[in-house]
Amino acid sequence: MQAIKNTKSFEVGNVHVGGGQSLVLICGPCVIEDRDTMWRAAEGISKIAEKLQFPLIFKSSYLKDNRSSELSYQGPGLEAGLETLAALKRDFGFPVLSDIHNEFEARTAAEVLDVLQIPAYLSMQTSLAIAAGKTGKPVNVKKGQFLDPGDMSKVIKKIENTGNQKIMVTERGASFGYHNLVVDMRSLVTMRNLGYPVVYDPTHSVRVYGIPSDSPDGGKPEYVPALTRAGVAAGIDVLFIESHPDPTCAKCDAASQWPLSKLEGLLKQVREVDNTLRRLEAISY
Repeated sequence: MQAIKNTKSFEVGNVHVGGGQSLVLICGPCVIEDRDTMWRAAEGISKIAEKLQFPLIFKSSYLKDNRSSELSYQGPGLEAGLETLAALKRDFGFPVLSDIHNEFEARTAAEVLDVLQIPAYLSMQTSLAIAAGKTGKPVNVKKGQFLDPGDMSKVIKKIENTGNQKIMVTERGASFGYHNLVVDMRSLVTMRNLGYPVVYDPTHSVRVYGIPSDSPDGGKPEYVPALTRAGVAAGIDVLFIESHPDPTCAKCDAASQWPLSKLEGLLKQVREVDNTLRRLEAISY
């Protein structure tokens, strides 16, 4: 018997998510930038994922609509961003994921995206959840830092009621103090018991909110390896890592994205922890 129970399973393009299958990697730059940066990231991440046998879903946002300043780079927007993601998907063969921000984007985004992601700040927006569910595409909901993990059942129910059961839920931390997110590993167990694949995102967990993300004080990436190992050991279906060829020059979340040059080393540790977990027998209280 496995150490953790299985969740529902479904296909995301050519990637099998949940059901006790291989740990899936969601990875890519925070926001869509210039072509050179995006293709360098996609090529590097693809090679590492293939080498270490991680099924890959490529992530990059066409719009970051919750920046602390309206002057900050927000991305190329819906139309141009989807064109870039479609080209990356065609060139590299991986499924793609991006955030959607309102119900009017959902249908257009679903024409390209393999996963529609609902941002943490919008996780309780009913119209957005319903619109995403009605597309029939897999939906990844990031748990708001203001939500108890058990309350994600309410979000799941909204999407289920559209007839869509291709749902993932993501942990990225909760706000217990000013600006800092704290990750309670019990939440991964709680959300997994809701029956759907659970995603853990350590790179957003180390953001220091309220400080611009391009400031050196806007994140604490030195904690990413420890949090990643802990999350995988707790039992997850998908690992979410924002990675950039040169984080110091990234146009969003520069202080928290993981360097592409260090991604293989981190994922080697992830593979060891995940393999160990899968060898263990279940323990119940």
